[in-house]
Amino acid sequence: MALIEVRNVSKLYHLGGEEIRALDDVSLDIDGGEFISIIGPSGSGKSTLMHILGCLDSPTHGTIKLDDTMIENATPHQLARIRNQKIGFVFQFFNLLPKLNVLQNVELPMVYSGFSSRERRERALAALKLVGLENRARHRPMQISGGQQQRVAIARALVNNPKIVFADEPTGNLDSNTGEAILELFRKLSQEGRTIALVTHDPEIAAVTPRRIEIRDGKIAKEVDPRLAGLDRGMAVQKQNANQVA
Repeated sequence: MALIEVRNVSKLYHLGGEEIRALDDVSLDIDGGEFISIIGPSGSGKSTLMHILGCLDSPTHGTIKLDDTMIENATPHQLARIRNQKIGFVFQFFNLLPKLNVLQNVELPMVYSGFSSRERRERALAALKLVGLENRARHRPMQISGGQQQRVAIARALVNNPKIVFADEPTGNLDSNTGEAILELFRKLSQEGRTIALVTHDPEIAAVTPRRIEIRDGKIAKEVDPRLAGLDRGMAVQKQNANQVA
């Protein structure tokens, strides 16, 4: 069953009297438990798609259903709650607060979720244990390595047990060995049943995911999907449409 359903989504901008289509009639499904990559060069529309899927931006046209909620019908308050409770984000530059220690950074998403301080601490420590950093809980971000900072960011993304985690160029600020360790962590999390979408420009990074969606000029240019092995994209869309009707 699809966790996210995207139908005919477009995102238009008007600059200097010119219409720019950052996304152009994109349709796709993401199932619960999938490990996918969204790949494309700079300016292809991949980050725009992630922002829209992550409820950080709204499409100009089209519909998005996330976990049975029609996003276009949601109020700003509802969207904020969806982002907090159903979506986790991991970014290239970690976005950790330097004045807080590792444990406090991981606790941040729970501050507005109604958890007691004890519950926040227990859940944050559990998330840090998941990424192998429970022994760094009292360190500040500048006291740990870049790879460890990214693991803290992943723990923060997981602490509210979101439906899906979006990782935007998660290894872009790391050396190759550390980057591979982060990708291995994502593989492990995927094997545990978590839904993860990597956004990247690098084919080698995209190759670690079973399903790969290539975005060019705002459109899905190519898709590798093991669920639809042996079918080209046109046949795959027909099959998906038939399943939806059924």
